[in-house]
Amino acid sequence: MIVRTLEEITDTDRDVVTPNWRSKRIVLAGDGVGFSVHETVLEAGSVNDFWYAHHIEAVFVVEGEGELYDKDHDVTHQLGPGSIYVLSGHESHQLRPRTRMRTMCVFNPPVTGREVHDENGVYPLISVDADPTTTTADATEEAN
Repeated sequence: MIVRTLEEITDTDRDVVTPNWRSKRIVLAGDGVGFSVHETVLEAGSVNDFWYAHHIEAVFVVEGEGELYDKDHDVTHQLGPGSIYVLSGHESHQLRPRTRMRTMCVFNPPVTGREVHDENGVYPLISVDADPTTTTADATEEAN
């Protein structure tokens, strides 16, 4: 059984802070449950481009308001408390919070906590037992 609090994650390596958002990684790949769970808080007025090419993400809005722009289908969705969206097709998207927006996010496959968004907003696919500097693509090339 895993029991954690946001308080104990704050200011640890599971707490990732950028100018536009802060993500507390509550459950990660190393926990061995097949998914990861994060609390992510996005700053009002920020523009955030993401594309999870290797992960399915479900996002539940706990508080705040904003909009989700689906870049792949040129559709904008309004978000508020109680909204959920699931990037079941690996959609490239943009989040534009009008107010501070607190979300709970679930990723499958789970993230390790070492991922960093690249220039396209993509997380690399990193296995939990991999060298932190090696992506799955790198490991495949090395094996060949």
